[in-house]
Amino acid sequence: MRNNSFLFLILVFALFFNACNTNKQKSKESGLPTTKNAYFGQKPPSLIPEIFAPGIISLNGRYEHAISFSPDLDEVYFSASKKDEDPSIYFSKLEGKKWINLKKANFTKGKKVGEMHPFVNPNGDKIYFTAHDAFTLPHHKESVKTWYVNRLENSWSKAIQLDSPVNEDFTFYPNQAKNGDLFYTNVSKRKMYYAPNVNGKFPQVQEVGIEYGYHGFISPSQDYLVVNARNKENDQRKSDIYVYFKGNDGTWTEPINLGNTVNSNFAETCPSITPDGKYLFFSRYNEEGGLSNFYWVSTEVINKVRPANFKK
Repeated sequence: MRNNSFLFLILVFALFFNACNTNKQKSKESGLPTTKNAYFGQKPPSLIPEIFAPGIISLNGRYEHAISFSPDLDEVYFSASKKDEDPSIYFSKLEGKKWINLKKANFTKGKKVGEMHPFVNPNGDKIYFTAHDAFTLPHHKESVKTWYVNRLENSWSKAIQLDSPVNEDFTFYPNQAKNGDLFYTNVSKRKMYYAPNVNGKFPQVQEVGIEYGYHGFISPSQDYLVVNARNKENDQRKSDIYVYFKGNDGTWTEPINLGNTVNSNFAETCPSITPDGKYLFFSRYNEEGGLSNFYWVSTEVINKVRPANFKK
């Protein structure tokens, strides 16, 4: 009887370790980044924002704004520029266990002077971005449009200007929810808009219906929207991060300021949520000369201000 119990325990442990090894092998085969190499191996932040990948992504001497990760977290795209330069999109990929050196995307192959605000769609097979001619008033407004590229086997397609009413105005900062609805800022009207996804097309546009906000980013499930906006209660705050929560009836809460741990006396802009829903990214213009770096913080800062009747 004792021998049978011993053999049973051996069998249980053998099955357990075999399952662990199988899961490790599946993780290896899938190419998904491990905790050690996701997000460039940076230590995940808690409720206090931390500068993201200093000396790698966040570099002194330039603006960095609008960052997007692929669904598998093995690619990153963001826009950056030095003072008096038009913005460019840079990217890096995780190959093996290492991130490759940053490269300039140049999606339009020089057809457009500036490229910015990249967003990798939820399926990972398309990148939306903003492109424009020389960014000098008053001519640049007419040239600012939403473009996209399709994923090929090991590269991206020729850049295509989005054929949609989205591009009838001066708009930028495109991003999508999981269902494909496209959200963006209509600068001409100074409002947030969205275009419902209709079989991959966007034939109609409509107002989101929030009070105010700039550089809006929708959560994957559309239960909340983060924006940056001027703090009307504090003249020293030129741009803070706010969140709106969406009710079951489709209406939004009043804007809720994310507080003094996220916001500062410097401007915070271009908020975004990672595909796994764990982190809020934004730019903070606290570098010498008024330049910006990327910061990230746990999305628990959002859940902590979520009204009781708006819980998931």
